[in-house]
Amino acid sequence: MSAPVVWILIPFLAGILILLFVPEKYSSIVGGTVAMILSLVALIFPIDTALLLGSLSIKISTSVEFFGRSFSLSTADGTLLAIVYGSAAFWFFGVYSPKAEKRFISLGLMIVALFTASIAVEPFLYAALLLEMAAMLVIPLLVPIYQKAGRGVVRFLIYQTLAMPFILFSGWMLAGVESSSGDFGTTVQSGAILGLGFAFLFGVFPLYNWIPMLMEEVSPYVTGFLLWSLSIFTTIFALGFLDRYTWIRTSPQLSSAIIYTGMIMAASAGIFAAMQKHIGRIMGYAAIFETGLVVLAMGLRSSNIVDIVFLLLIPRGLELVIWALAISIIKREVYSLRLSEVRGLARKYPIAVAALVTAHLSITGFPLLAGFPSRLALGQELAGYSLTISFWVFIGMFGLLIAAIRTLAVFVMADENAPWSVNESWVQISMLAIGVIGLFVIGIFPQVLKPFFVNLPSLFEHLGR
Repeated sequence: MSAPVVWILIPFLAGILILLFVPEKYSSIVGGTVAMILSLVALIFPIDTALLLGSLSIKISTSVEFFGRSFSLSTADGTLLAIVYGSAAFWFFGVYSPKAEKRFISLGLMIVALFTASIAVEPFLYAALLLEMAAMLVIPLLVPIYQKAGRGVVRFLIYQTLAMPFILFSGWMLAGVESSSGDFGTTVQSGAILGLGFAFLFGVFPLYNWIPMLMEEVSPYVTGFLLWSLSIFTTIFALGFLDRYTWIRTSPQLSSAIIYTGMIMAASAGIFAAMQKHIGRIMGYAAIFETGLVVLAMGLRSSNIVDIVFLLLIPRGLELVIWALAISIIKREVYSLRLSEVRGLARKYPIAVAALVTAHLSITGFPLLAGFPSRLALGQELAGYSLTISFWVFIGMFGLLIAAIRTLAVFVMADENAPWSVNESWVQISMLAIGVIGLFVIGIFPQVLKPFFVNLPSLFEHLGR
């Protein structure tokens, strides 16, 4: 059996079967189990390596041909697959708590499968088409049946669709740039077009306005899943460009442009978050802030670029799923997620509020939490590059901290006679507790992630060397 069949075809077919045959009350358990099994298989069975189980020899081959295109996953991809499907399992098991429809599980598996195909397809430019297919598949999750799409959904689809032709056209131009590197005009044009394509994909300033809109219009759990899955595979796609084309990787002008773009994203997101009166929009701006840090890290011409990027991405999935789950629990109690509506709910939902604030502080970079090691590593790199950029990143972090303090203050503003009670179910408490413990473990003992970083740099041939 080949690796693309295991981690692309099987989850895609599993998503279809769950949608058609699995009762809704079991869909979360089935989908989460499928994702967990795929994660464990990626950890236990190295790709393209024969393993003996008694007299039985098992080997997962690297590639498969499909419609004239090659899909290939190497041994180095095994760690990434374990992280992706392990995180997806947590998202799917968490759906049991907010009682979302089973189409989230089925479509979620298919979306992750398409995103996985985007890193496996050769030529790699076809990844843009697969990312667009995944974006199209997200729409049924964002828009319930017989309901008109909101502005955030429309803008998301428009921006993702606009990104595809820019990236494909730039890929065609890049081939010419590599063969005639002295053609300055073509180099500038291809770089500008490529940058515009990724600006739409990443949602750089000011193209990220669809994210806070979605947090108001759509289920925060669905939006959180989209922000997690889209960011990790878009980042890998972007790193692939940096790795394949020498002039992009070595151009000081392009590197500076990427760094300043990330700085503007991080600073503006933090400032806007501090001014919000809707906890869903605050979560959206926090996700934008973290994406800005990822973009900034990719612009650094450092030997640790891959380690820093993945040190940012791995805790991100845990932070977003905790935050989204906590908001989903709270949203069942109130009509709106505006701060004025959630006042005093810490006494009704203490576990959810505590988890929400912890995830928020982790993205802020609070010490002893999962986001702190990555901010520390990035800060050390920035200190030797530019104190001005470090200052504006700090402004963004400070803005998020203000938003966290405001959120906590509103949640605890209750009448003195209001009783304390725990209204979360045992499943919700278990999921939130596991997530919060994970944030503290990664923050206090970041070395637990070291086994994952052994193979991740080998995904890219030239980056960090």
